[in-house]
Amino acid sequence: MPQLLIELFSEEIPARMQVQAARDLDRMVRERLAEQGLLPEGLKTFAGPRRLTLAAEGLPAAQGDRHEERKGPRVGAPDAAIEGFLRSTGLSRDQLVEKDGVWFAHIHRKGRPTPEIVAEILDHVIRNFPWPKSMTWGTGTLRWVRPLKRIVFLFDGQVVPLNLDGIEAGDVTEGHRFMGSGKPFKVKDFESYRDKLAAHFVILDVEERKDRIMDGARTLCFARNLELVDDDGLLDEVAGLAEWPTPVLGDMDPAFLDLPPEVIRTSMRTHQKYFAVRPAGEAGGKLAPHFITVANIEAPDGGKEIARGNAKVLSARLNDARFFWDEDRKITLEERLAKLSGVTFHARLGTLAERVERLELLARAIAPRVGADPAKAVLAAHLCKADLATGMVGEFPELQGLMGGYYAREEKISPVVADAIRDHYKPVGAGDEAPDTPVTMALAIAEKLDTLTAFFAIDEKPTGSRDPYALRRAALGVIRILLGSEARAPIRELVADWYRSLRCYVDPGRALYVSTRRTTGYLGPAYRRPSEVFQTYVEEFEDALLEGVPYVVSTTEDFDIRFDRSAAAGEAPEGEVLYQFRPYPVVADEVLGFMADRLKVALRDQGKRHDLVDAVFALGDDDLVRIVARVEALDGFLSGADGQNLLAGYKRAGNILKAEEKKGELPAGPAVAMPGAPAEEGALIAALEAAEPSVAQALQQEDFAGAMRALSGLRAPVDAFFEAVLVNSENAAERDNRLRLLVQVRDLMERVADFSQVTG
Repeated sequence: MPQLLIELFSEEIPARMQVQAARDLDRMVRERLAEQGLLPEGLKTFAGPRRLTLAAEGLPAAQGDRHEERKGPRVGAPDAAIEGFLRSTGLSRDQLVEKDGVWFAHIHRKGRPTPEIVAEILDHVIRNFPWPKSMTWGTGTLRWVRPLKRIVFLFDGQVVPLNLDGIEAGDVTEGHRFMGSGKPFKVKDFESYRDKLAAHFVILDVEERKDRIMDGARTLCFARNLELVDDDGLLDEVAGLAEWPTPVLGDMDPAFLDLPPEVIRTSMRTHQKYFAVRPAGEAGGKLAPHFITVANIEAPDGGKEIARGNAKVLSARLNDARFFWDEDRKITLEERLAKLSGVTFHARLGTLAERVERLELLARAIAPRVGADPAKAVLAAHLCKADLATGMVGEFPELQGLMGGYYAREEKISPVVADAIRDHYKPVGAGDEAPDTPVTMALAIAEKLDTLTAFFAIDEKPTGSRDPYALRRAALGVIRILLGSEARAPIRELVADWYRSLRCYVDPGRALYVSTRRTTGYLGPAYRRPSEVFQTYVEEFEDALLEGVPYVVSTTEDFDIRFDRSAAAGEAPEGEVLYQFRPYPVVADEVLGFMADRLKVALRDQGKRHDLVDAVFALGDDDLVRIVARVEALDGFLSGADGQNLLAGYKRAGNILKAEEKKGELPAGPAVAMPGAPAEEGALIAALEAAEPSVAQALQQEDFAGAMRALSGLRAPVDAFFEAVLVNSENAAERDNRLRLLVQVRDLMERVADFSQVTG
């Protein structure tokens, strides 16, 4: 069957846009082909520095005739509705068919030649392509990422006529800008197109370009007893910069190796797109005084001049880095903290200095939950943002945290604290390791919890795919740390810790105000006085923070800790409102729901059934470690015959109870053994009496597998009860007793999980 070949040849396409551009081209063409009833047997797209390519196999030469029945307005509808329907179908009123009081249009469309259809598709795709940034050029109105130069457009080996703003489609393309012949050449199908490009020093497939880079780089390293430091992100980028990638090994001044290796790698990667190398067999962070750069040509001298020029540029960059490294170490982290008062974290959340104070209070509260030394956790929080005021982080923002750890070690600060400063942003992504040392965990949780809760408190929540403050990443980070360490930190309690940390806003000229249903109150600068007399009042005020609406207000009065129980709730604060936060109960519910959604995704990725996750979350628990343990126990329980049969019994009981609830309230109280009752009824009552304390004890000890085993003892009595006993007895006393018995079965099982959420 015929083949479709499209190439859109332009000036250089930014490497960061190429992968998505190939996906968009694939998606847009597939969708519009499908709309026309044209389904290719195979379709593949390619992206490179100067071209987007699409090849589709197995398209028919022409579209088949199509018939469509379209439903219209009801008979007797207003004329305007009917006329609008006729315009959309292209029919006249006498061509409509009435069926069951509704007008239907039967539309017959004769198939068209495929080239005619794909020409319309390509015109639409080019004019509506979703580049993140695009431009016009010359006098035309066409927009593309860079000026579009040529269009190859072939169907079954023949050029498909198309003209876009003076660019005439044809069968001509060109090869490498420097190494090619310099002359355009013709192609007739995908095979000749790919082969001729290769002959003109263009590798079409990005995966082939990556393989060429890696094979060449490793060969160069092997010859010098070196190893390449893998960097998948950099590989993706450089594969989009060169059509004929040629790795070149260069040398740098060994004196630069006294810089932190991350600084060297970042300078290479960010500014020069170089790969770092290390001595063969070196497992640590030590680097070798060499680098790999990827050229877009094969140089006559084997790349010696390219290597020399790149080494010169790298030396200039590393000299800058050395300057920052030397200058930064002249000022301590503590001395840099004053600068954070002049840096706004967020207009509605205050400065970075205020954020650091929140982190200190949070880290102190979280430390006992993860087994950390509170004093060290507070010190790490106190210094963790100081490196944002250094020259190195100003030049390389991606080194924040990491440089703070280096500078802390240079100052002989405790290695435990230095490591916490270094790693407190972790985990950053799915491939990043989560912290596993107590002080680092305390600070990392505090950092992410502050980000998450603060933005929920000012109602800046993610919407759809929009997440400008990376709150989903923060939530997943907290989840990974808690589950990895099995630390017990209920989410509502963590959010409460954040609200208590709001007292950090108390400074001269401002006060913290809270309005609850019962009282209004202030916490002012007098709170700063070191006196235990105020401790009781501080605790009372912190409790109020969890009930009311907190404000930070400017004031000329030096407020002490004060509550005015006669003031009307919601009374306006004295002074200008600087910041206002939503009430704790609302934010705690939202943060818990948000965390629950992230945990559900994580558990489903691990193969856990979504209905089991929902069954556990329905209990309202907010301890992530306990939730996961319940899900795993429930999964094991339902994988066996006892679990499946008991689930069937639960659902049968639930259906009966639902039907009875529609008639009125269910009878309350425990079931009792009644004279003359079937033995199966008494056996179930006895089984429940035996199971209830076992389930309660197991749940108290968080032995969820044990609780499931205790429930499994109900399987046979429940089965026998439904086989032998009629619940809806004509005797009202018997009926009520049996309904109470089913309520007991349901309630006992729902103490372990909400089995109504289980679908299987």
